[in-house]
Amino acid sequence: MDIDDVTVTRTIFNRFSREFQDSFDVDVAIAGAGPAGLIASKYLAKAGKKVVLFERKLSIGGGMWGGGMTFPVIVVQKESMHLLKEADIKVYDEENGYYSADSIESVTKLCSSAVDAGVRIFNTISVEDVLLSNKKVNGFVINWSAIEVAGLHVDPLSIRAKYCIDATGHPAEVCKIVREKCGPLNTSSGNLEKERSMCADVGERAVVNNTKEVYPGLFVTGMCANAVYGSQRMGPIFGGMLLSGKKAAELILKKLKD
Repeated sequence: MDIDDVTVTRTIFNRFSREFQDSFDVDVAIAGAGPAGLIASKYLAKAGKKVVLFERKLSIGGGMWGGGMTFPVIVVQKESMHLLKEADIKVYDEENGYYSADSIESVTKLCSSAVDAGVRIFNTISVEDVLLSNKKVNGFVINWSAIEVAGLHVDPLSIRAKYCIDATGHPAEVCKIVREKCGPLNTSSGNLEKERSMCADVGERAVVNNTKEVYPGLFVTGMCANAVYGSQRMGPIFGGMLLSGKKAAELILKKLKD
């Protein structure tokens, strides 16, 4: 067949327009497509909820892509390895309760399983603010990441969601915005407590415990939860991140059912 360049352009624009418009009003909006955000989105979508996931970078996967110091291997513990196996990721028993997986396989298959569940992922989009109604976060204010990087003064657009998740990792970007503009968070000081130094044993348990509603309508998951509630970082062990994402989905599903 003959290829028409403008037909290619029209096809891309029309499909993006349809799918973007279908994501203006959703059940759950998530900022950050790292392991916790991907797992949370997958379980929400599997439960029949309409989920949109925004990632500011070109690639998804967060810190999982790089494994440990660019060695493409991650570690999980026994309690969480089933979450990788559910995505058909090859997991190797390294004995004594430690399991390893290929970081690139893990990211790609977690992403694929989320998309298969019905999640709509948009990359190169940043969350620069939140929608607020009756002191409850009910959506994100978004813009292209390239506009942010270029420092251009271009007004953003808004999408509405019944609940939102901050899965932006160490920076806890959405929570910083909410604390600055909306009021105290559900922490001991009302502020972001900031993450502590490396201690995987403490951090892995804490990241699950810290997965909760940090402000009405806004939940935290993954490393963002430890950054907000002030616990240790964990490095290239990702079991707690996966379990945190699943817990975030379960908490929101309960809210949506109430």
